[in-house]
Amino acid sequence: MPSRPTRDVVLLAAAIALFSLNLRPALVAVGPLAPQLRADTGLSAASTSLLTTLPLVCFGLFATLAPRLGRRIGLERALLVALLLLVAGTALRLAVPTAALFAGSAVAGAGIAIANVLLPGVVKRDFPHRTGPMMALYSVALNGGAALAAGVTVPLEDALGLSWRTALALWGVAALATALLWLPQARATPPRSAGPSAHARGVWRSPVAWAVALFMGLQSLEFYALAAWLPTILRDDGMSASTAGLMAALMSASGIAASLVVPVVAARSRRQRGLTAVAAVGFLVGLVGLLIAPAGGALAWVLVLGLAQGTGISLALTLFVLRSRTAEAAGELSGMAQTVGYLIAAAGPLGAGALHDATGTWTAPLLALLVALGAFAVAGWRAGADRTIEAPVPGGGHPPVGPAPPAAA
Repeated sequence: MPSRPTRDVVLLAAAIALFSLNLRPALVAVGPLAPQLRADTGLSAASTSLLTTLPLVCFGLFATLAPRLGRRIGLERALLVALLLLVAGTALRLAVPTAALFAGSAVAGAGIAIANVLLPGVVKRDFPHRTGPMMALYSVALNGGAALAAGVTVPLEDALGLSWRTALALWGVAALATALLWLPQARATPPRSAGPSAHARGVWRSPVAWAVALFMGLQSLEFYALAAWLPTILRDDGMSASTAGLMAALMSASGIAASLVVPVVAARSRRQRGLTAVAAVGFLVGLVGLLIAPAGGALAWVLVLGLAQGTGISLALTLFVLRSRTAEAAGELSGMAQTVGYLIAAAGPLGAGALHDATGTWTAPLLALLVALGAFAVAGWRAGADRTIEAPVPGGGHPPVGPAPPAAA
């Protein structure tokens, strides 16, 4: 990255963190409000899960379009579009017709998809020698936003006397504030050429990219199924609504600790297989715990699940950067992996809700998540190998995946 004033670097890092805080509340806030939402609308568990599933589908559908949009109008302007879509989608869910809930979720999901894909490219472009710390900041903010939404949505609803619709839409205020703060940056940055990407087609043929995509998708499937239904699982086992929401918040909050450490460790290592194993074991312990004693051991289970989730998502995001050698390749890998990954993840909330409707218990959904965990472990092992999506270097082997050392003065 060309030499830039320290003030500009700090402001850009703060902007990335602020963006990241806005990328999960629109999804995670649905879980704590699900009982009120279902009672008011008459939606089944499977139908309610669509409010989390639809954005995930949009994550997948719009992920491949995001790099193209970034090349056409510039990353900064594309990110502004992402925030405006998020604001519009969140506001749309205020409308009374039930269909507006689903339409708003889809629009918000499109905005989040664009930001999901483009932000790692910004890190690769503007922080090539600070990849680990910046991806840690990005991951921490993602988990922080999820924790806030899970933990304070119901208390805000109660304290302010809000309806569940207003409480759900309240998170659009933060996205609107971020869009207003980002507007000068977007206006000051000229659009760039919309030339074709040399990596756009090759990434879909890369075994490395598919391993990263499956790892991304399966860890997201586990997380979003739990984000959508953990409060309900705990409430069905006798826990109060506020405490169940607090447990969901603790799951996301405990992931922050992992998000602080994992990207830095990953960026300093040539292989990340040990980290993928940590995530798999954490999910295993937490899911088995929810099967045996959901409310009784909830504190232990949510802390372990949070560490697993924080490790999984922060490592998946970091792999977009580590498994590529250029900012353009990182953007294409991010788009491909999130397209595949979030379409896989969409099956988590929907499948869990459908299994619960069919069986009347949470045993079948939790067992299904344990089965998916086996595939997650295999994908993580392959994604953690020392390879990149670009062609091997002449003479055999693969180029280093970590950030290049700074040039000598």
